[in-house]
Amino acid sequence: MILYDPQTREEWLSCRSHGIGGSQAVAAIGRNKYMTNVELWEIKTHRKRPPDLSGKPAVKYGKSAEEHIRAIFALDNPQFDIDYHEFRMYANEDNPWLYATLDGELTEKVTGRKGILEIKTATIMNQMQWEEWTDRIPDSYYIQLLHQMLATGWKFAILRAYIRYYSRDGELCATVRDFRVDRQDVREDMEMLLEKEKEFWQYVVDDKRPPLILPTLTPHMT
Repeated sequence: MILYDPQTREEWLSCRSHGIGGSQAVAAIGRNKYMTNVELWEIKTHRKRPPDLSGKPAVKYGKSAEEHIRAIFALDNPQFDIDYHEFRMYANEDNPWLYATLDGELTEKVTGRKGILEIKTATIMNQMQWEEWTDRIPDSYYIQLLHQMLATGWKFAILRAYIRYYSRDGELCATVRDFRVDRQDVREDMEMLLEKEKEFWQYVVDDKRPPLILPTLTPHMT
């Protein structure tokens, strides 16, 4: 595991331009509903600028809520020591272009095992969006967790999702869901993801446009 430790957002953005992060992994393998693998390739080969999403209300809400959700997770889970470093980047030793910036670093107090905390906020507006959360992790978030375990080499990842929704009376409500993924249970999916990301990155290295991959509705990596 290679560690980069930028001290400012500008330094972090510079490092980020030279590899694939967790959210970008979803686009790299053609599973992002908002950015194609070709659009990501254009960004990584400096043909176009990455979109600035920082001003979007959902992004601003998620950023503001993150520290509070992390603090509540710590209260709910005293079995973990939790660390947070805003700009720290972990990279895969064999593929240093594959990196992750984490929402939290977990250490099991009893075993000393290291894990990842990923925090998400979502607002559900219709039944189709609810179905993405029914007894499973939405594909895009699952891929991010796999990517983060590839980058760190750590043993598990936990997604804490803070989900807002409207009741039948139009009242804004919220629920919290936790999902845990253990490395030993998803090795095949991790290997598949790594191969797909390596294939994408080779197109970047070769400056060769990849074929367009359209998103599918197939669950997880199968």
